Amino acid sequence: MHFILELAIILIATKLAGHVSVLLKQPAVLGELVVGIVIGPALLGWIPNSDTIHLLSEVGVILLMFIAGLETDLDGLRQNARPSSAAAIGGIIFPLGFGYLAGLILGMDLAHAVFLGLILSATSVSITVQSLKEMGKLQTRESTTILGAAVLDDILVIILLAFAMSFFGESNQSTLLVIGEKVLFFASIILISWKGLPMVMSWFGKMKVSEPLLSGALILCLLFAYYADLLGVAGIIGAFIAGAAIAQTQYSKTIEHKIEPVAYGVFVPIFFVSIGLNVSFSGLNEQIWFIVAISLLAVFSKLAGSGIGAYLTGFDFHGSARVGAGMISRGEVALILAKIGLDAKLLAEEFFTPLIVVVMVTTLVTPPLLKVLFENEHTQVNTTEK
Repeated sequence: MHFILELAIILIATKLAGHVSVLLKQPAVLGELVVGIVIGPALLGWIPNSDTIHLLSEVGVILLMFIAGLETDLDGLRQNARPSSAAAIGGIIFPLGFGYLAGLILGMDLAHAVFLGLILSATSVSITVQSLKEMGKLQTRESTTILGAAVLDDILVIILLAFAMSFFGESNQSTLLVIGEKVLFFASIILISWKGLPMVMSWFGKMKVSEPLLSGALILCLLFAYYADLLGVAGIIGAFIAGAAIAQTQYSKTIEHKIEPVAYGVFVPIFFVSIGLNVSFSGLNEQIWFIVAISLLAVFSKLAGSGIGAYLTGFDFHGSARVGAGMISRGEVALILAKIGLDAKLLAEEFFTPLIVVVMVTTLVTPPLLKVLFENEHTQVNTTEK
C-alpha cells in the first residue's frame, strides 16, 4: 500500500506546484516539473525512482501525445511540411556539429564526440505540447510546424543512431534493416490509419457496453505506440499518429472530452514528476562547468538551428524564435539515447549523470521561454493596432 501513498503525494504535489506556477505567471507544467526534483531523490526523497513510477509515466506521455494528435490540424501539418522539414534538419545539424566539436574540445575520441552530438540532436515535444496547450496556442502555425519537425527529427535521429551504432557500436542490426523498419512502420501505419482505424472506431461505437468509444480509442493508442516501439520508432510518435487519425473521425470531440480527465487526472502528472526523479545532485560539483557549458550549447544550438530553418522557409524573426524554442526540450528521447550510449560504451560513465541534468535543464527552460515568446506576440499585435 506504500505506493498508494506515493501516488497521493505525486497528485497533491503536482496540483499545488502547478497552481503556484500559474500564480507566478508561468505555465503550470513548469511547477510540476520542478516539484519532481523537490519530492524525488535529489532533495526530500519522498518518491523513489521506481519501475512502477516509470511504467505509469510512460502511459502518461503516451496519453499526452495522443491528446496532442487529437487536437492537431492535419491540413496545417501538410501546409507546413516545408518549414517543419527545415526546422528538423537545422535542429539536427547545429546540435550534432557543435556537440561533436564540444566533445573533441573535452578530449573525447571520435566515437564519443559523435554520440554526444547525437544526444544533443534529439527533441521531445511532450513538454512543449503541454505548454502550448495551456496557453491555447496548440493550433498556431508555429505549433503545427514544431509538431511536424519533431516527428521528422525523431526519424532522422534514429537513422543517425543506426549509422553510429553500425560504425562505432556493438549492434548486430544492419543500417539498412533499421531504415527498412522505419519505412515499414510509416507505410503501414498510414494505411491502417486511413482504412482500418475508422472501421474499428465505428465497430466500437456500436457496442452495448460502458464507454466503448473511450476504450476503443485507448486500445488503438496503446497498440499504435507499441507497434512504433517494436519497429524502433518512439512510442510517442505512434500515439500521436493514433490521435491525429481519430481526429479525422466523427468521434473526435467525444473522445477528447473523455480522455483528458483520465490523462490529466492521474497519468500525465506522474510523467512530469518522473522527469525530476532522474535528477541527482551527488557528485556533480566536479562536473558543474561541463553541465553549464553543454546546457548552454543544447539550448542555443536547437534555438538557432530550428529557428534558422523556420526563418529560411517563410517565418519572421519572432515566429522562428518560437519554433526554435519549441524544439529545445530533449526529454525522454535524449534519456533513451544516453542509456543506449552508456550500454554500448559510446558514452563515458562520468558524463551520463551530468547529461541527465542537461536534459532536465532543457526541459525546464522550455515552458517559460515559450511563454515569453508568445506573450511577445501579443505585445507586437497591440503595438501594431495602436
